[in-house]
Amino acid sequence: MLNFEFKNPTKIIFGKGEIKKIATEIPKDAKVLMVYGSGSIKKNGIYSQVKKTLAEFDFLEFGGIPANPEYSVLLDALDIIKKENINFILAVGGGSVIDGVKFLSSAALYEGNEPWDILTKSIRTYKGIPFGTVLTLPATGSEMNSSSVISRKETKQKLGMGGPGLFPVFSILDPEVVRSIPQRQIANGITDAFTHVLEQYMTYPIGALLQDRFAESIMQTLIEIAPKIISDPSDYNMASEFMWCCTMALNGLIQKGVPGDWAVHAMGHELTALYGIDHARTLAIIAPRHYEYNIGSKKEKLAQYAERIWAIKSGDTLEKANAAIEKTEKFFNSLAIKTRLSEYTDDYTDTGKFVEEAFIKRGLNGIGEHRSLTPADARKIIEMSY
Repeated sequence: MLNFEFKNPTKIIFGKGEIKKIATEIPKDAKVLMVYGSGSIKKNGIYSQVKKTLAEFDFLEFGGIPANPEYSVLLDALDIIKKENINFILAVGGGSVIDGVKFLSSAALYEGNEPWDILTKSIRTYKGIPFGTVLTLPATGSEMNSSSVISRKETKQKLGMGGPGLFPVFSILDPEVVRSIPQRQIANGITDAFTHVLEQYMTYPIGALLQDRFAESIMQTLIEIAPKIISDPSDYNMASEFMWCCTMALNGLIQKGVPGDWAVHAMGHELTALYGIDHARTLAIIAPRHYEYNIGSKKEKLAQYAERIWAIKSGDTLEKANAAIEKTEKFFNSLAIKTRLSEYTDDYTDTGKFVEEAFIKRGLNGIGEHRSLTPADARKIIEMSY
C-alpha cells in the first residue's frame, strides 16, 4: 500500500426521524442560511421538518440551486451571507446543493476580488464558514467529503475545488427521503456511486487487499440492490443500503493507500458543461470507452474485477478484462442509463476537439493513475464514445 493520512471529521447522523437533531448540532447563537434546490423538499415534507427544527434559530432561506450548481446563482446567495452576517449554512438537498454550499463556505471568507479564482487557480480552502447537510438525494458522497464541483454557463466550465476546511460539520442521512426520489434520479445515484468506486479501484494491482475488498463490497451491494430500490423506493432497508453505499463510495476511505484515476470524471464534466447532460450519465458514457482505450495498463485490475464482481472465471486476462467492460455497460443500461453520446445529442462531431482544447487550456496534460493520459487521448476516448 502507498503511504497515506486519513481524517474525516464529519459527524454522520443516520436513520429515520433524525432530521429533528439539527437543532442540537448547530450552535445556539448561530445565524443560519438554509440553502436548497428547486423546491422538491416542499413537496415531500422535508422542508417543513427542517423549518420546525430551525424555529429556535435566527435563520434565512435561499432556494433555487440548480442541478449543476451555477456560479451566478451562488453569487446571489453569497451576497446574502455577507450582508446578513451569516455564520452557519445548512444545505438541504443532494450533491449539487451541498457542493454549492461548499463554495459559499469558502467564498464567504475569500479575500480576493473574484471568487471564481478559487476554482480556476485551484486555491485550497483551509477555513470556511461551518455548515451542515440534510441529504435528500444519495449519489455524490458530498455529504462526507471536502470536494465540490461548480458550473459556470457563460464560460462553459465545470471545475472542482476542495480543501480540509470544507468537510461538513454534520450530515443527516434519513433513508426515508428516498421514497420520494424519481426513478431517474435513483438510477443516476447508483451510477454515480458505482463509478466513484471504479475510479478509485480500476488502476493496477498494488497489494492493497483490504482496500480492494472495501471497494468491491460497495459495488457488489449496489448491483444487488439496484433493481429492488428502483422498483420500490419505499423499501426502507434497500434505501438504507443505497444511501450508505453512496456515502461510502466517496468519503475518502477507499482511496487511501491506492492509486486513483479520475480521468472519467474530468471528461464527464466537460460533457455536462457542453450539453447539460446529468453528471452520472456522462460517467456512464465515458467509463466503458476509457477502460477499452486503456485496457493495456488496466487489464490486470479489470480481470480481478471480472472475477470478483461479475463471477467471470473463463478466459485469459485480456478476455476477462473485455468481458468486465461489457458487463459494466450492461449494468448501466439495466438502469435505463444510455452509454453513447449520440443518444443524448446530435451535435457531437466536434466534442472531442473541444475537450482536448479544454484540457490543454486547464493544464491537464497528464492525468490518470500514471499521469500519462494526454488531451489527445481524451479526444480519442470522447470520439469512441459517440
